[in-house]
Amino acid sequence: MLTDTPDTPDTPDTSAPLDPAGFRRAKWAIAALFCFLGFQYATWIARLPALKTRLDLGTGEVGLLLMACGAGAAASFPLVAVLMRRLGARRLALLSALCLVAVLAALSAVPNYPLALLAVCCDGVAVGCLNVAMNAQGAALETAYGRTAMSQLHATFSAGLLGAALLASGSTALTPSVPAHFAVAAVLLLLLLGYARPGLLTHQDPAPAAEADTPKRRKRPVLPSAATLLMGCAMAFGTITEGAMNDWSTLYMKDVVKTSATVAPLGIAVVSVMMLLARLRADRWRDRWGDGRVVRVGSAVAGVGLALALAAGHLVPTLLGFACVGLGAAAVTPCVYVAAAEHGPNALALVAAMGTTGLLGGPALIGFVAGAGSLTLGMATVAASALIVTLTALWIPWPARGTAAPAAQDTAGAGEAVVEGAH
Repeated sequence: MLTDTPDTPDTPDTSAPLDPAGFRRAKWAIAALFCFLGFQYATWIARLPALKTRLDLGTGEVGLLLMACGAGAAASFPLVAVLMRRLGARRLALLSALCLVAVLAALSAVPNYPLALLAVCCDGVAVGCLNVAMNAQGAALETAYGRTAMSQLHATFSAGLLGAALLASGSTALTPSVPAHFAVAAVLLLLLLGYARPGLLTHQDPAPAAEADTPKRRKRPVLPSAATLLMGCAMAFGTITEGAMNDWSTLYMKDVVKTSATVAPLGIAVVSVMMLLARLRADRWRDRWGDGRVVRVGSAVAGVGLALALAAGHLVPTLLGFACVGLGAAAVTPCVYVAAAEHGPNALALVAAMGTTGLLGGPALIGFVAGAGSLTLGMATVAASALIVTLTALWIPWPARGTAAPAAQDTAGAGEAVVEGAH
């Protein structure tokens, strides 16, 4: 089987500054991209009720609107792979982020449902591009400086979600105007982007003259390697675990555990808080035990903890089981993104697309299982998904940890063809 390797040779610039200040500057710049994506997504999702009323949509039409976003992100895979090779992660991140700001402006003014579908589909494509580009930046940061950071970067995505929710709540209290809310959000997003731009890692494109002198050869199709497919599988089932908990935990608390409407949201709150706290600490775990062990143990904790909670069926065990999911699943996607980036932009784009597919299809799968059997059986599928991640993680070639920065540079291949260093 042909293996997928980086499309351009990775030759890090050894003159790049590897000082702690440079690492922090680049890390916060990339973190701003993660925060940007969470903030943008939660901003328009929070105003779905207002969009539903303004466009006079039914529940099915709102569902199709959400599906259009997910479908756009999943379908962006071929485009992302090409743009990553031609633009590099830095330019692709900036371009797709600007597109996401434009989508907010479009959604605030769309006059009808077909145009809303088009805008949301474009949002999904831009989300897919930014998702791959910013994770490539995070993986390149770890490679260039020989230090872990990806889990903390993913934590800032959660912070962006929270910030957008708070802004939506405050804006709605002041005015029902969606354009006013989205205008404020757009200004904040542009400020985040302006902060991120100078510190992002740069990508050196191949010299045009060198390309002109090279005889053109017909490229054979490169099939994904077994390692890439395993990483895609881990990403898909990992995002099924995350997405299903977000969508079904409150209903499970209310209908199965029989809690009140006031207590039921505690389920998703426990998952979210534990995941945020775990991601803030997970990079230290990765340094100490390695990415593979963190993913294997974490996903096993999530699967077994949730299974035991479902067997018990009472409030306290259920909340403890949900906490196990947040704790155990927190580092799965950051670690898989880093591993995929080492195999080049094609592998990273494919793994990201499979993650989007899991995030999109997971909640629907749980609903199908719950409809055919019971909600408890549907949640058991979530536990099984986490355990599948544990199994696939046994065969994934995880990056080595604990190496010095120069040695880490020699391994290369973090989704950037050349890392020159932070501006």
